[in-house]
Amino acid sequence: MKTQVAIIGGGPSGLLLSQLLQRRGIDSVVLERKTKEYVLGRIRAGVLEQGLVRLLEEAGCADRLHAEGYPHDGTIVSYGDEQFRIDFRELTGTPVVVYGQTEVTQDLYEAREKAGGKIEFNVENVVIQGANTDTPQVHYTVDGEARVIECDFVAGCDGFHGVSRQTIPLDVRREYEKVYPFGWLGILSETPPVNHELIYANSPRGFALCSMRNENLSRYYIQCSLSDRPEDWTDEAFWTELKRRIPTAVADKLVTGPSIEKSIAPLRSFVTEPMCWGRLFLCGDAAHIVPPTGAKGLNTAASDVHYLYNGLRDFYENASTAGIDSYSEKALARVWKAERFSWWFSSLMHTYPDQSPFDLKMQLAEIEFLRSNEAAQKSMAENYVGLPY
Repeated sequence: MKTQVAIIGGGPSGLLLSQLLQRRGIDSVVLERKTKEYVLGRIRAGVLEQGLVRLLEEAGCADRLHAEGYPHDGTIVSYGDEQFRIDFRELTGTPVVVYGQTEVTQDLYEAREKAGGKIEFNVENVVIQGANTDTPQVHYTVDGEARVIECDFVAGCDGFHGVSRQTIPLDVRREYEKVYPFGWLGILSETPPVNHELIYANSPRGFALCSMRNENLSRYYIQCSLSDRPEDWTDEAFWTELKRRIPTAVADKLVTGPSIEKSIAPLRSFVTEPMCWGRLFLCGDAAHIVPPTGAKGLNTAASDVHYLYNGLRDFYENASTAGIDSYSEKALARVWKAERFSWWFSSLMHTYPDQSPFDLKMQLAEIEFLRSNEAAQKSMAENYVGLPY
């Protein structure tokens, strides 16, 4: 098979890149190691920056987002029984939109299928060859049958454990990582959200987050030990612990119910440099991971797609390599700022096993400074709603 861009990974970043390229007449093939049903079954974040919203509009995939998404003009930060609001619209003029990543992926799959996009599922044994030449190839198997794609470029959108980053030689790439000493236990429940905006809670018992998917589907998280397993936590134990970590006034109106999904996510910050090698380009989790505090994972992947899509478009429409030559530098400049924000917000809201009494006082002082200082709130709001591309 021949194509212009081979895209490894059928998650939202790979699908979005494929859809954007096709609308410019640029051919691509998407390779996904799982089934479509598996991809759509993954529960992920649901806070979208306006940059991602605009990309989905350009891709022709924003109708349902605009009809069903929930614009959020701010967020709540609590510590103990105290709470205050960061007003995004007043501070930046920009809201975020709550719309589940699963819904984004569903919309993109429907658009790719409607457009006749080429997507291969159940792909195994992927090997990228000749990435540092003008004629890269992607070798893989489907149901035991060996196949090859000849292409101009390879986009690695295959996540942290994918083959794309591993294809870049060790003497070329450098990796930076911070592993956090806790995880997030999250549940999804068919209950009305406790608040119409997200609540980020700092408490002596650990972090908690009150989020939502829609008016009758709530997503809640609590900080937990890395040794915990989802089955260690009954629904009742989860709800009891959540109530201990959020302000009493919020806990009193919390509607509980059976969980329909329960999982634990470890937290890490990770970046690999550079984000390209020859004609192989990394996007999203293949190149960087952020802790979920602040919802930057999907949004940072979207900014990668923006830079790569425009670079490829410039190559095919104007015979210019300027965009693809500068891709890694541009993408990383924004990635590191998102990493900084996610690291800062995580440090502010979580309890750490090695915190001294002085450290706890400094954390409280930082939260109270954020509460009282408009410039600090503006800085947080600008990062939360999304830095410009």
